[in-house]
Amino acid sequence: MTISIRHCELSDNPDLFEIYRHTAVTENSSQLPYLSREQVAGLFHQAGHYTLVAETEGRVVGHLTLFLRHKPRERHGAMLAIAVHPDSQGRGVGRLLMQAAIEQADHWLNLVRLELEVQADNAPAQALYRSLGFEQEGVKRLATFKAGRYHDVVLMARIRPDLA
Repeated sequence: MTISIRHCELSDNPDLFEIYRHTAVTENSSQLPYLSREQVAGLFHQAGHYTLVAETEGRVVGHLTLFLRHKPRERHGAMLAIAVHPDSQGRGVGRLLMQAAIEQADHWLNLVRLELEVQADNAPAQALYRSLGFEQEGVKRLATFKAGRYHDVVLMARIRPDLA
């Protein structure tokens, strides 16, 4: 499977909707299941967002969005969110998206700090993030509601290595 990473375009909306229609994706995100096409499109085309997509065989199979900060004292950091289509999970899509985002953050966006939140029961995602230099900074106890129960969320961050 050949995967290419590129910037998100409006024409990617149908594929992004296909990703988010899977509860296996939304249950590990901050989004509710059964989002409409308009709601999904609204996640990706806003000022202050920088979204990359992973494409294979003409189809978007994942995205990573950097939410850039606009407060003067926080412009050196960004929050990120990532999702990969269930059929493409475990095939390196998430790693390629993360590596591309880190490259952009370190060398083009002049970001020092990348932050993310990951559900405490999502061990594969946490392992990926750790392998790319993210460290756990804390736990938000009972921070999210999923499948009828409250769950913890792990806070992780990566500081650009040349400034750590």
